[in-house]
Amino acid sequence: MESAHPVILFDGVCNLCNASVQFIIQRDRRALFRFASLQSETASRILGGTPDSDSIILLWNGRHYYKSTAALLIAARLNFPWPLLSVFLIIPPFIRNFIYGVIAKNRYRWFGKKPACMIPDNNIRDRFI
Repeated sequence: MESAHPVILFDGVCNLCNASVQFIIQRDRRALFRFASLQSETASRILGGTPDSDSIILLWNGRHYYKSTAALLIAARLNFPWPLLSVFLIIPPFIRNFIYGVIAKNRYRWFGKKPACMIPDNNIRDRFI
């Protein structure tokens, strides 16, 4: 599925992930990004199966970016000062992804989990696919 907009796939039941989506929406004044839950049929169709819910996935220009790379590329497209975080792309992915993995592994314990995916309100519904 090609889109004119980068698509962010996120864990729809994770409180940290949902807060991250809200954070991105508030700082994406150009409304560049679109969103879909990893638990959705849309994500399954895009990825050709059940995706790993331990990673945020950025679909952009026909490529898939995972974990810390996805997060830093997303930050690079937000309003200032968030693009400054992209400097961390110089750190080797195995180091960045180790830290990402620790957070991902503990996200439900530290931040909680919803019983179901969030339902976007009318103000942002058009940003979800």
